Amino acid sequence: MVDKIKKHGGVRAGAGRKKGSSVYGEPTKAVRIPESLLTTVTELLDYKKKQLEVDNTNFPNVYFPDFDGPVPSIPFYGASVAAGFPSPADDYIEKRLDLNELLINKPAATFFVRAEGESMLGAGIHPDDILVVDRSVHASVGKIVVCALDGELTVKRLRSKEGKLVLAPENPDYPDIPIKEEVEMVIWGVVTSVIHNV
Repeated sequence: MVDKIKKHGGVRAGAGRKKGSSVYGEPTKAVRIPESLLTTVTELLDYKKKQLEVDNTNFPNVYFPDFDGPVPSIPFYGASVAAGFPSPADDYIEKRLDLNELLINKPAATFFVRAEGESMLGAGIHPDDILVVDRSVHASVGKIVVCALDGELTVKRLRSKEGKLVLAPENPDYPDIPIKEEVEMVIWGVVTSVIHNV
């Protein structure tokens, strides 16, 4: 006598998670992530979830690049521009330049943030500049970092003074910020480029 085989599983109408019902408010897709990037990707997803929860009110000056939209390319001339006396320029385009390619090394780990204040003028960072921030770059001494101090974003240079780490401004009118144990500090990433109008 052959035992009846019980069938389990299979597709059931109406079962499963509905499209767009994830914590991100849109459909999700399973991907394989290199172990070295797992922390970075997880932090980015956590940040995106928090941003959706607070409706972008806590950090209104933080932006993520739109890699789904069309990527414009701009003519790039092979001739250099003389800052002294003018010289005849070549009349041909060497190639087309994609600013994403120029400014962003690791798209999944990159975000933009708008600078405020004048504490980093000496580093070429002016009010309203857009900072390109890479979370995959190691925040070592000497790097300019974006970090959250007790929930408020700041951009400073990470320095070591008298054996202790401090967040140092690039303007003598502003004091160093010592990194104390009682202060909650999270380094969001390292500034790799600055975009500002002239």
